[in-house]
Amino acid sequence: MTKTYHVVGIGNAMVDILCYEDENFLNLNEISKGVMQLIDQTRAKKLHKLIKVSKSMSGGSAANTIAGIAQLGGNTAYIGKVKDDQLGNIFAQDLRNQNVIYSTPFADDKSVDETGRCTIIVTPDGERSMNTYLGVTEYLQPSDIDEQKIKDSEWIYLEGYRFDGPESHEAFNKAIKACKSANGKVSLTLSDPFCVERHHDSFHKMIKSDIDLLFCNEFELKAMYQTNDLNQALELCSNEVEILACTAAEKGAYIMNKGVKTHIKANPTQIVDATGAGDMFAGGFLWGLTAGYNLEICGKMGCLAASEIISHLGARAEKDLKTLFKENNIL
Repeated sequence: MTKTYHVVGIGNAMVDILCYEDENFLNLNEISKGVMQLIDQTRAKKLHKLIKVSKSMSGGSAANTIAGIAQLGGNTAYIGKVKDDQLGNIFAQDLRNQNVIYSTPFADDKSVDETGRCTIIVTPDGERSMNTYLGVTEYLQPSDIDEQKIKDSEWIYLEGYRFDGPESHEAFNKAIKACKSANGKVSLTLSDPFCVERHHDSFHKMIKSDIDLLFCNEFELKAMYQTNDLNQALELCSNEVEILACTAAEKGAYIMNKGVKTHIKANPTQIVDATGAGDMFAGGFLWGLTAGYNLEICGKMGCLAASEIISHLGARAEKDLKTLFKENNIL
């Protein structure tokens, strides 16, 4: 049976606001480097006054991944919550401009919360420190899950960050149930080591029972399996999930499938901004999978797509990824 969508993503819906600052700015404003920290609306507005905005665009980790798959020609849809305000409409229109189907109902106008935004501070070394005001995206609920879209997809892609919400667990469970009922497959990204710590037991239960493909980086995986030994974490996870795709920065990526480990070399690139590297790795990998390529080729696609992202500011590809794959003899 042919499905309408290759991948349907479910996660945060927000606008990324990017800027350049130095280490001193992080220290003065008590910003943890290289991770995502949740902030409230007051803090978000204060930071916005302190920075000089370099770029604004629709964002959210899973939305970046879905946009990448769409750019490669995949049929995609996205589920994430915004408000009918300026940023919310920017988010919706930007996704639709990239041929992503987006029809999640807007949040109630009476909500005091606004569309979420992530203030991403890029330091001279290219590392990004994310300050996330979730806004209304935190209130994604089961009624927002379009079961028909889920059933019409080959894969769903769940964003770990979206577990930071009162009804998000129920929403994910509804999506997983709908997906499995139609013989679809489920992928999950762990998103961030702190996210893993906040939701460790829920993630672990989900991985063992529902996940067909797990995306993570080495720090998230070690946090998940509570070890400092990456090889041990890879082995432990491989016992619980069919496919594991773990990125490791300049070391490339490790793909585990039924206990067999494949190492994918990184593509050397001058790092300008690391924002979205993991998102685009997942995008390249998932597109390759739905297009019928083997796991090693999917891993190469993921690493090359990630290297393109970190070479410029922002989490959306500026080069045509298919052309890039062909130039590097992957396609």
